[in-house]
Amino acid sequence: MTEDIRGFAGVDPRTGRDVERIGAETSPADLDDLCARAAVAARELAGLARAGRARLLRSMARSLEERRADLVAVADRETALGEQRLNGELTRTCYQLEVFAEVAEDGAYLEATIDHAGETPMGPRPDLRRMLVPLGPVAVFGASNFPFAFSVPGGDTASALSAGCPVIAKVHEAHPATSVLSHEALVAGARAAGVTPDVINLVWGREAGVGLVGHPAVQAVGFTGSLGAGRTLFDVASSRPSPIPFYGELGALNTLVVCPEAAASRGEEIAAGLAASFTLGVGQFCTKPGMALLPTGAHGEAIRRSLAEHVGALPTGFMLSERTADAYRRGVETLRGMDGVRTLAGGKETGEGGGWTGTPLLLHADAGAVTGALLEECFGPVLVTVEYTSEEHLLRLLETFGPALTGTVHADAADGDLSARLLAQLSGTVGRVVWNGFPTGVAVAWGMHHGGPYPATTSALHTSVGTTAIRRWLRPISLQNVPQDLLPDELRDAPAASTGLVRRVDGVLSHSE
Repeated sequence: MTEDIRGFAGVDPRTGRDVERIGAETSPADLDDLCARAAVAARELAGLARAGRARLLRSMARSLEERRADLVAVADRETALGEQRLNGELTRTCYQLEVFAEVAEDGAYLEATIDHAGETPMGPRPDLRRMLVPLGPVAVFGASNFPFAFSVPGGDTASALSAGCPVIAKVHEAHPATSVLSHEALVAGARAAGVTPDVINLVWGREAGVGLVGHPAVQAVGFTGSLGAGRTLFDVASSRPSPIPFYGELGALNTLVVCPEAAASRGEEIAAGLAASFTLGVGQFCTKPGMALLPTGAHGEAIRRSLAEHVGALPTGFMLSERTADAYRRGVETLRGMDGVRTLAGGKETGEGGGWTGTPLLLHADAGAVTGALLEECFGPVLVTVEYTSEEHLLRLLETFGPALTGTVHADAADGDLSARLLAQLSGTVGRVVWNGFPTGVAVAWGMHHGGPYPATTSALHTSVGTTAIRRWLRPISLQNVPQDLLPDELRDAPAASTGLVRRVDGVLSHSE
């Protein structure tokens, strides 16, 4: 890595000082070249078939693992997230690649369907065969708060490559050196698997990022970030001469409800878990609970007192960037200045270093004051509690909150009918309902959904985490009366390399032989 005064600064959040400059703004000509190379790589990925893409993903995972020490050290220098957290995140990132290798091998995501020619009540039917095929090159915009798992080597990249789509990733200005090292590891993994390195490339700079979304070679976009930036890029994708899907995770306020009986039976346990959840990673999780609805009376008050004790013992932490720290400071100033809002507790101001910090904060708002900024996400370690007086009051309060990624309920068996009513109400507005747990932390699993109605995401139909994330990078095609030797292997009557593939043949689910 060479010093370049024209490059992008990697900055240490603990000091606020530049540690190096790296890269340079991607020019329009360079962007055209990258996109042309990605289009060629798309054909190679298709030729690899599912087994070849699985080998590619596993080779990339090994390459990241081999560079673990360097990757974690550089990421910690640029994010101040700490080696323990970053090691865990890198393990998750490698695991994501392994999981999507399994998805490719499994092949069920293809939705392979065969309807043989024959007679129907509507008359003769032609031979019809349908499956999902890759869209082509895709753009990926990673998040500041997850330099591995939601960045260059993250879930968008893993799922896109599994589908057969090359990736052009926009370098995040909060961790440029980490992005470069991650890209180098992925390229090394591709080469070790005998695959062109153009399956993954980088672009630098905001103008290049906008140009990437508008480039005719790009067929879809994955984005994790702020509502403002995401909406801008979403509009670019939608206003192209040929619009493309934009899968943006933008963020929203996540609510947590404590039911009366749960508050009575395990209030201290809930308070401890909630304090840990909303301050995890200095509150810089898109799934952070930002609003807690507590029952009126002694048990709700006991939870607030316990929360205040936990928060008062927590230290100030380093935030990801100057922009993030400034936004948090402005956000809490707005909340504190609202009518009906009071401060219950604040964390310990350490006064260490000269970097960008955020102090944990616990606020309480009157139920009638819940409007405006109290309904919006404040990214950072702040939680607002609100008191409800009855089940009906609680359900009315929940109606005031917009869509979100998560909704959390703490309920005991004795909370009875209220539990069912809460589940029904939240299921209509969030992408994931968490029961007797906390929403921070998103498992890489077949059953995971990480999304939600706008503004949580720009597409409530899709997820950015979990195996069905692959569906974003695919489109259906139906082949009518196409000869057997021209069909994809997965659609042939006797596939050569797809034994065990789940298909629907003449309306019946079956495994290929």
